[in-house]
Amino acid sequence: MISFYLNGKRHELTQINPNTTVLEYLRLHEGQTDTKEGCGSGDCGACTVMVQRLPNASQPALNDENGDEKNVTPPFYTVNSCITLVSLMDGHHLMTASYLADNPEHHPQRALLHPAQQAMVECHGSQCGFCTPGFVMSLACVYENNRMQTNQEIASQSDAKQLSYDEVVASISGNLCRCTGYRPIIEAGLLMSDIGQQREAEQSAVKDLTISLATDAMASTKESIVSEHVPAETKLNNAESKAIAPAISDAGRQLYMPKSLDELNQVLAAYPQATIWAGGTDLGLSVTQHLVDHEVIIQLSAVEALKSWSLLDTKSDSSNEGSDNEQAPSQKLVLGAGMSYQQMLPVLEQYLPSFAQVFERIASPQIRNMGTIGGNIANASPIGDLPPILLALDASIHLRHCAPNREESDNSNDIYTDEIIPLSEFFLDYKKTKLQAGSYVVAIHIPLMHDNQHLFIHKISKRYEDDISACLLAARIDVSADGMTIENAKLGLGGMAAIPLLATTCQQALIGQAAEIASFEQAAQVLSADVTPMTDVRASREYRSHVVQRLLVKCGKQLVAGRQTETA
Repeated sequence: MISFYLNGKRHELTQINPNTTVLEYLRLHEGQTDTKEGCGSGDCGACTVMVQRLPNASQPALNDENGDEKNVTPPFYTVNSCITLVSLMDGHHLMTASYLADNPEHHPQRALLHPAQQAMVECHGSQCGFCTPGFVMSLACVYENNRMQTNQEIASQSDAKQLSYDEVVASISGNLCRCTGYRPIIEAGLLMSDIGQQREAEQSAVKDLTISLATDAMASTKESIVSEHVPAETKLNNAESKAIAPAISDAGRQLYMPKSLDELNQVLAAYPQATIWAGGTDLGLSVTQHLVDHEVIIQLSAVEALKSWSLLDTKSDSSNEGSDNEQAPSQKLVLGAGMSYQQMLPVLEQYLPSFAQVFERIASPQIRNMGTIGGNIANASPIGDLPPILLALDASIHLRHCAPNREESDNSNDIYTDEIIPLSEFFLDYKKTKLQAGSYVVAIHIPLMHDNQHLFIHKISKRYEDDISACLLAARIDVSADGMTIENAKLGLGGMAAIPLLATTCQQALIGQAAEIASFEQAAQVLSADVTPMTDVRASREYRSHVVQRLLVKCGKQLVAGRQTETA
């Protein structure tokens, strides 16, 4: 069973097609038509809804470097309901546009609109209106999170933090509008805080969207679920005879939600051909665009071990073997494969800030809230944004292969084998990787950089935000102690071939050369020895080759400029 709140009312589901999306559930099952369907692929944002993780339900936890869990007020966040499975709402409060207003009498003229809604009215932010509910939810989300942060940080509301222009623009970067030109919508976003502060000053009734309903009861209900509601043939029994039943099922289709790595290993060993679902920001399109009806889905959202991170001493870690980095870093950053972009961001800002800076160019807030690092890699898209960067950082990938038909073993470790390999060995061909039936990604190991290592990342796309790459270059350049010689280089390429790859010939052309722009110009000339790009709707072969060559030279200019700044 899955349980969640929808607009303040609790819902429990047991028999429903596991392939049901949030949008389908809202419109077809609940008649909640205030959420619109636009592209059906997570691009336009018309279907945006707001979600709050409930405090006592299973939720992603961000651990610090000591492994201690950081307890913070569960934030609001937005998702594209068209590609998000309704099962991912388990333990959450799901909100649509009609819930935002304080309207106890259900009368349009007596409703007190949410500041985001009122600002849209006053700034004329809606024309045809189809995209408006999605924009309102994105604006309401950034408003509520800002209000909650303000309430925690200051004592006086008169000093409330105003949302900046950049914050408003970033909040709606995953929403498209063909009518307004965005100016009145941005103005509405800037006006929200003023409306909210005016209401608080007037002591007007303000609807509190945070929910702290019977979440303990929800959690206890989960623990008390009995397996007699599930057909016997769908149960899994481990060595301890504990029943692992699907969370939801319908007409032979099943969705499992393991709560631990052990449960995940057991379910995957029993169903090696199952579809593994993390955030589903790409897999969701298989349902909405290709009309695939997955028979068995294993959802990873409740496996907390996949959402943690840690620092690992490489002296006690064998995964560094085979690395050609002459000055192996003393520590590695280990990111659980289930960490979303948004969960990774504060960690990367602390340990790999150059990596973190590119996140605003990746997808949209709605996608970054759901998409995971493991999913982006396992998807094996040649235009994925993370793999080229991770290749440049000499990352390794931790794989687990679960074997079927070993239930008779008393040792749970016997049903799987682990391997940690360089990420450069993971991609085999277009959409083909080292993953097999019954395999999944556990974590990514990223060596921390030394002071003499420099990372440059350049992404080319038609739109600055919410767009996929035409090509991407990630360059890690290691220089000598005096900064005058290139000792090592890693050049990760995306959008240039059937798989993300390293430009090994270019790398060798840089090693041992002077850390000057001329060295990068010479190395750029041998790019054709590494890759022959394809021509598609995003860019031609010639364009991709020329742009990446110039980007490599740009990296050299950045390296030289940085050295000159340090010595000035």
